[in-house]
Amino acid sequence: MSYSPHEIVNPPDLPRPSGYAHAVAAAPGRTIYLAGETAHAADGSIPDDVGEQFDRACAAVVEALGAAGGAPEDLVSMQIFTTDLAGYLAASKAAGEAYRRHFGKHFVATALIEVKGLVGGAKVELMCVAVVPDRPG
Repeated sequence: MSYSPHEIVNPPDLPRPSGYAHAVAAAPGRTIYLAGETAHAADGSIPDDVGEQFDRACAAVVEALGAAGGAPEDLVSMQIFTTDLAGYLAASKAAGEAYRRHFGKHFVATALIEVKGLVGGAKVELMCVAVVPDRPG
């Protein structure tokens, strides 16, 4: 992972973040809005395990972002939707390892939201925004 040009903002009067940032001030550039990415394979199959679903959804984010000309360090925001908050929290160690494997230690403004249902039996869905900074040349 290369250095991100985006400014991570963590005010001292808010709780110390772990695995996320309170705010990200994006550098000037081209904004990429990523659709909700799930763990579905091309054939429509999906694993049952929440941790594995998070890992595969992260991989899908990186793939879609790369296809749009971005890289993980260009991410500025992530919304994590889950139908099983307790299961997701129980898998937080595996989710943290998956996050770092796909995104490094570039922690973005993040929300974790429990929802009633997701498409195709997914238990986890990631929706992200990235800003690819203006680069000289």
